[in-house]
Amino acid sequence: MKVVLDTNVVVSAFLSPGGKPAVILKEVLHGSFDICINTAILVEYEQVLSRVKFSERISLSSIQRFFEILYEIGIKIDCVPSSTVLHDEADRMFYDTAKAAKAILITGNKKHYPDESFIQDPAGFISLLQDMRR
Repeated sequence: MKVVLDTNVVVSAFLSPGGKPAVILKEVLHGSFDICINTAILVEYEQVLSRVKFSERISLSSIQRFFEILYEIGIKIDCVPSSTVLHDEADRMFYDTAKAAKAILITGNKKHYPDESFIQDPAGFISLLQDMRR
């Protein structure tokens, strides 16, 4: 299964190691799913994770290890910007990458995206996984 992680899921995983986003990120980093990435997504992750407001809660070594793994296991997806209307244009990179890769987009901000079945919040994605594993 292929997934695209919105930045808010990645940040939440780092900030709340016991939460659903952290469970998902751990599964991704252990190879349970294929994570789809591209340059725009990687730049976004780096810019957000490197913000001063997170520096006391997210170690630089954790961020570096995260990127090392992403570069190793990430599936690079090139996509053309779609004409789909989005609440926030900054979310287009995630939406278009997921569409191009036929992946599930996992986001904490479903309201920013169209109501499409491939877009899941962390709780919905974990529920989907549980159903599939039964």
